[in-house]
Amino acid sequence: MIKAVIIDDEPLAREIVKEYLQSFPQVQLMQECGDGFEGLKAIQQQQPDIIFLDVQMPKINGFEMLELVEELPAVIFTTAFEEHAIRAFEVNAVDYLLKPFSKERFDRAVQKWLDRHAADELQQTAAVLETAATSPIQSNRVVVKISGKIKIIPVQDIHYLEAADDYVKIVTPEGTFLKNKTMQFFEKSLDPQQFARVHRSYMLNINQVTRIEPYEKENHLAILKTGAKVPVSKTGYPRLKTALGL
Repeated sequence: MIKAVIIDDEPLAREIVKEYLQSFPQVQLMQECGDGFEGLKAIQQQQPDIIFLDVQMPKINGFEMLELVEELPAVIFTTAFEEHAIRAFEVNAVDYLLKPFSKERFDRAVQKWLDRHAADELQQTAAVLETAATSPIQSNRVVVKISGKIKIIPVQDIHYLEAADDYVKIVTPEGTFLKNKTMQFFEKSLDPQQFARVHRSYMLNINQVTRIEPYEKENHLAILKTGAKVPVSKTGYPRLKTALGL
């Protein structure tokens, strides 16, 4: 649930924002405040994700109140004074609504922030999963992003990995996925008892190997259960044999 606070000294203005917010059930109104001091206290207590803030209020104005907030929530200004718009965007306001504003204009402002908020949440989640995936105790999965969505690949589903410029191709039963990492990264993070670096450009899951065949000169080919053939270099061959217990 997304938490919101309304800060405006005009009761009618607060009622309009409350009414318009009903179109966004994911946004929960935590508190409404009639001045900046009350608003500051509400922000500290409720820790809202977004506030709807008037500029001209008794005691302290909206900008003065924001200067006292340590961790700013998202701000949509709701005011009758257009001359403060530039200053509003200097404090990274989501939008600046001039009273009287229509529901359609209000909806666009809120939806703009909701889209941004969802993207930020996704990015943060991806970062957390990325960190978890690279820690030694979480090396049983690989996290990739596909068209903005997060996919978690269990390492046992990986058949092999192949270097591709600045990326690594991760080949699985579901298809091939790209990860913006290096082969050295995977060599350090994946279990060496399950994965072997058999070539400068290839690393494979030894559980997928069915046989090893000689290939040009001192090179070999690892034949996987799927029938895929993975090159094994002269230096990679001893590593593969060791991993297979040969």
